[in-house]
Amino acid sequence: MTADERRQRLTEFLAQRGFVELSAMTAALDVSESTIRRDLTQLEAEGLVRRTHGGAVFVSDRFSVLSFAARESTAQAEKAAIGRAAAALVRDGEALMLDGGTTTFQVARALAGRPVQIVTNSLPIANLLGVDPAVELILIGGYIYPRTGVALGPQTTQLLASVHVNKAVMGCAGLMEDGLYNANALMVEAERQMMKSADEVIIVADSSKFGRRALARMGTWDEVDRLVTDDRLDGQWRTRLEKHGVQVICAPVEGNVRRVREAPA
Repeated sequence: MTADERRQRLTEFLAQRGFVELSAMTAALDVSESTIRRDLTQLEAEGLVRRTHGGAVFVSDRFSVLSFAARESTAQAEKAAIGRAAAALVRDGEALMLDGGTTTFQVARALAGRPVQIVTNSLPIANLLGVDPAVELILIGGYIYPRTGVALGPQTTQLLASVHVNKAVMGCAGLMEDGLYNANALMVEAERQMMKSADEVIIVADSSKFGRRALARMGTWDEVDRLVTDDRLDGQWRTRLEKHGVQVICAPVEGNVRRVREAPA
């Protein structure tokens, strides 16, 4: 068996089980721990797994319940950078809400293997983290919107109202000076409740979303504590958001030499 074949088998093994201990991987593939460790290092570099104490967790969206390929093809590097920066704002042991979307999915990927409580109405995020032994996951139910795999509707909103978290991390379809917008009215209802149920509201959106307006308004900037975007954000937008008291964090995109810039609160 070649190294490529072995890594393919290891990837499939992890994808089927989510989290696997190192001893189980060595037994399944009949190789040494040092070989498995080298393979995991390679797979982690490719974004397929995340190494944890005593094993590894599968974090790729390759085998997610729903495919995000079409939407994730846009601003991939930006979304990955934003996901890492947003996850860095979360402390171990905190409770947070994650709504559905390709950018919040990247936040979930960056949180894999960490001891946090996550409340989500997203099936892809639940599929990603539901087998992670470090994460305590609460999946909110309701009507499943087929395009995104997100639970919506009155039941979803009611369940979200019964939960309190430290942080709500949400995406959006458009950002204007008068507030944040999304393309689905039912989704906006759920997101508004998430904002009410959290001590702190964090918006994650790549710079291409600025200056766009969508069907329904999620809320105003006065309801937002932090915005995490990429470092290609126009400086004029930074100034506008600072006037609203929003803390802006610009995550460096791979290949861009600029550093993370954080505006004062």
